[in-house]
Amino acid sequence: MNIILLSNFCKKRGSIDICVPSAMAWLVPGVALVSALLVWAGYAVGTYRAEQAQREAVAAELKNIVGNEREQIKIAKAEQRAQLDALALRVARLQAHLMRLDALGERLVGVGKLDAREFDFHAEPAQGGLEEGPLATESVSGIESSLERIDRLLADREVKLGMLEDQLANRKLIHETSPSGRPVDKGWISSTYGVRIDPMTGKKAHHYGIDFAGAEGTPVHAVAGGVVIRSGKGSGYGNRVEIRHPDGYVTIYAHNEKNLVKVGDVVSKGQVIALLGSTGRSTGPHVHFEVHKDGRKVNPRKFIRAP
Repeated sequence: MNIILLSNFCKKRGSIDICVPSAMAWLVPGVALVSALLVWAGYAVGTYRAEQAQREAVAAELKNIVGNEREQIKIAKAEQRAQLDALALRVARLQAHLMRLDALGERLVGVGKLDAREFDFHAEPAQGGLEEGPLATESVSGIESSLERIDRLLADREVKLGMLEDQLANRKLIHETSPSGRPVDKGWISSTYGVRIDPMTGKKAHHYGIDFAGAEGTPVHAVAGGVVIRSGKGSGYGNRVEIRHPDGYVTIYAHNEKNLVKVGDVVSKGQVIALLGSTGRSTGPHVHFEVHKDGRKVNPRKFIRAP
């Protein structure tokens, strides 16, 4: 089979030769164009796939970042809840601390006989002043620092209040155990301390106590707290009670109708220890009241005048 190609370059009739220059003029650009199209298509496909892969990688990275952020948020929320729980516990402890201080303060007001209106432990502290513009919100760390400072202040106040309570308690103890006041609520002084005319002999004699006359059976009170060292009949004293107190003091209550305490009993100030009578060397119902200091008899007048 013969192929005859004709062109302007092939002028001879009956030629069976292919005109290469003319064919190449069309073939080379066509091949180049096809090659360019193929290259461009390959580049486009490669670029698309690369971009797709990049987008997928970016999306995966973003998803990973979001997951990490969510995990960090969970951790932060858990830490925040833990901090809030710790702060709530601190606040509860401070409230309990304040309640103890309030109770202690109220006891001190009662013991010291202070003005309850001036020392009102249930009232908020009086404060005031002008505000100089808005302030920044307190951070958790700042709140913790403030709570620690308040805790230290409360501890300091508690120690000082405790010391004050001890001092007031000691003062009250001294008052309770020091002789003061009268041994009877009702009655009159029928004989004083010192030289007097003895009612039995009519001669001058030294009287070492103060006699309080009254109705028989009148309650006789201890003028101070202490320990009973004698309770029974004594020569001339009739029924008597002796009580030892701190600092070397001893008080004696004589001529009782009946003793109401026994040796070894611990008595408190104002406690009824006997009933007024006229036993022993006596001319009528009365209580003979003596005070000894370190074994020496002293005038009870200064003690019965004391509050």
